[in-house]
Amino acid sequence: MLGFFDYTVWLTYMSLLSASFGIMVTLNGGGHPYMGIIFLLICGLCDAFDGRVARTKKDRTEVQKKFGIQIDSLSDLAAFGILPACIGNAMIKVCPTVYDIPPIKGGRKLDIYTSILFYTIILIYILAALVRLAYFNVMEEERQKTETGNRKCFRGVPVTSAALVFPTVLLVQFITPGDITPVYFAFLLVTAVAFVTDIKVPKPGLRGILIMCGIGLTELIAFIYFFIKFAGRG
Repeated sequence: MLGFFDYTVWLTYMSLLSASFGIMVTLNGGGHPYMGIIFLLICGLCDAFDGRVARTKKDRTEVQKKFGIQIDSLSDLAAFGILPACIGNAMIKVCPTVYDIPPIKGGRKLDIYTSILFYTIILIYILAALVRLAYFNVMEEERQKTETGNRKCFRGVPVTSAALVFPTVLLVQFITPGDITPVYFAFLLVTAVAFVTDIKVPKPGLRGILIMCGIGLTELIAFIYFFIKFAGRG
C-alpha cells in the first residue's frame, strides 16, 4: 500500500478529514459558516501537535520525513486556505445574524459589485495561502542544507493563523445583531496579504502553542454552545 499510516501522520490525516467535512458543510445548500468554523478550529487543534507527535518517532526515514512535510502542507491548504474561503462563500449566500442560526433562514442577494469584490478576495486568499505554503517548503528545504534543528522564526504569517483569526471574527456575531460579513472579508484580505509579506514572525514554543490551543479550545466550546443554544430556537 502506498503512503504511510503510522501514528506520526494520524493528526495530519484527521485535520484533512475535518477540513473536508467543513468544506462540504459550508458548500451544502445555502451553506453554514458556523459549522465550518467548528471544523476549522478542530483542524487548528490537530495541526498544533502533529509536528511534535511526528518527532517522537526517532527512527523515521528521510522518505517518511519528506512525506510528512508534503502531506502537512497539502492538509494545511485545505484546512486553512480553502475552508476559510468556503466559509466566506457561505456568508455571502446567507445573512448570518444570531437570530438566524441555526438553521439559517432564508438568504440574501448582494449587489453585483459587492459580490465581485467578495469573490475576488476569496480567490486572492486561496492563492496567497498556496504561495505561502509552497514558498515555506522550498525555503525550509534550503535551510536544512546548511542548518540543523528547528527554525526560530517564520517569514510571513503562517497559514495556520487562520484557525484563530476567523473564529474570533465570527464570535463577534454572537454579541452584535449586525451582519459582520464585510468584516470577515476585510480580515480575509488582510490575512492573505500577511501570508506573503516578508516579515519575521517568532515561532511559538510549547508554552505559546498551549496558550493558543487554550484559546482555540475555548472558542470551539463557545461555538458548540451557541450552536446548540440557537438550534433549540429553530
